[in-house]
Amino acid sequence: MSVRMEGQVIFLEDRCHVEQAEELLLRLQEDPTRHVDITGCRHLHSALAQVLLSFAARVSGEPADPFLRRFVAPNLYPSERTT
Repeated sequence: MSVRMEGQVIFLEDRCHVEQAEELLLRLQEDPTRHVDITGCRHLHSALAQVLLSFAARVSGEPADPFLRRFVAPNLYPSERTT
């Protein structure tokens, strides 16, 4: 499964498609302070990125995928946000 919980950490792993956006949304609605680790993420649908941004989720990890690492992940890290 692409969205996995372990304790209070949500792991986004492998290919995260639009179908997983609802699960991520529900997990963050249950507890918006949960941490999200994207280290194992190889593809992140924009719907999941929008959920992360809308909750200002605490995101960490450096994805292996070069596109995610260079263009998407920096916008998800709290310290990198300008708002």
